Amino acid sequence: MSDRVRLQLALDFVDMSRAMQLASLAVPEGIDIVEAGTPLIKSEGLDAVRQLRKAFPDKTILADMKTADAGRMEMECAAKAGAHMAICLGSCTEPTIRESIEAGHNYGIDVGVDVLGVEDYVGLARKCEQWGAAFINVHLPIDEQMQGRISFEKLREIAQAVSIPVAAAGGIHSENVAAAVEMGARIVIVGGAITKAADPAEATRRIRQAIDTRAKVPTELFRRAGEEGLREVLLRVSSANLSDGAHRLPCLDGIRCRTPGVKLCGPALTVRTAPGDWSKPVLAIDQASEGHVIVIDAGGRPPAVWGELASQSAVMRKLSGVVIDGAIRDWDDIRKLPLAAFSRDVCSHAGEPKGLGEIGQPVRVGGQRVETGDWVLGDDDGVVVLPKARAVEMANRAQDVLERENRIRREIVDGRSSLGKVLELLKWEKQG
Repeated sequence: MSDRVRLQLALDFVDMSRAMQLASLAVPEGIDIVEAGTPLIKSEGLDAVRQLRKAFPDKTILADMKTADAGRMEMECAAKAGAHMAICLGSCTEPTIRESIEAGHNYGIDVGVDVLGVEDYVGLARKCEQWGAAFINVHLPIDEQMQGRISFEKLREIAQAVSIPVAAAGGIHSENVAAAVEMGARIVIVGGAITKAADPAEATRRIRQAIDTRAKVPTELFRRAGEEGLREVLLRVSSANLSDGAHRLPCLDGIRCRTPGVKLCGPALTVRTAPGDWSKPVLAIDQASEGHVIVIDAGGRPPAVWGELASQSAVMRKLSGVVIDGAIRDWDDIRKLPLAAFSRDVCSHAGEPKGLGEIGQPVRVGGQRVETGDWVLGDDDGVVVLPKARAVEMANRAQDVLERENRIRREIVDGRSSLGKVLELLKWEKQG
């Protein structure tokens, strides 16, 4: 067996033209295996495999069939379309796995088994080796990546249990690919870190370098954060990215940015008060910690419960900002301070500090429930709330959107094209 760890490019596109354009840039920079990803095969059929085989005759072509039934038929089709390798799901029945492997032997195609979703993955890997599988695919699913849980422990266990090659897929980039190799990966499968890169050729070179040198090569994007990296990711993305990543989640209704260009980002400390009663909002400043956002339910109308002196106090406490479902005043002075401020209204008059309301209890702001500890991100487009139980996932999905947009933007500029043409919108319009 060659000492070279093979680098596989996962083309998980839904349009063949975009897949081919990307592959033409990345493949010459160190790709060994070109994968027709499952979305591409579902969208374009096995003609995707034929086109890749024709375009890259000196490369190994893999069809990620994710076969769950009719193993013999699907492997025969993949082989006759020109694939050298194909994938069967380990979560399907044993007869289907064995049929897929035997069909591979018959039609001259290497069949690997993906242990995604399999509880006894080591036991299945050993059985698959006995049945004649060519390799085992250890796949960290996207939905798990978005929760910040990226680990190569399963890879290590399987690599120690079998003698056939083990492939690692899911969440791999130039900073962690060396760790995957160290854990036993003989095939490294990379998708987004190349396919969403503004410069796919350079991204491929950096990953190939990291594999060959067994060293980390720094990257800013494509990493998935846990709790500890949440703020870093949120400062990178926009409220629009968050909305797109959360199925078009709306921002807080009617809440407007009063400090253009100053970004709001941090965990919420909630306040409920009456219109004009600024006692609890001001007291909350002293209870908040550095980086917090004070979120105030003030009844959605004037008088103001926040002004320039409160903002100056918040700046001294190093808070991120304030969101008010009610009114703010001293707008001209506040927008000169390094504190993000959002409100429903602006007015000149405040009320009296009567002390009504409470701090730290759930509130309703802009039509949405907000609890202390929820994360809040605001920019010139608006404010989005991330419930604390889902904040990590939502932030990672927002960064995934940002990464995809970076690539699309580059395709628009390089191709002197339009968004509609790049995304082939007419092709994907709903029929009927």
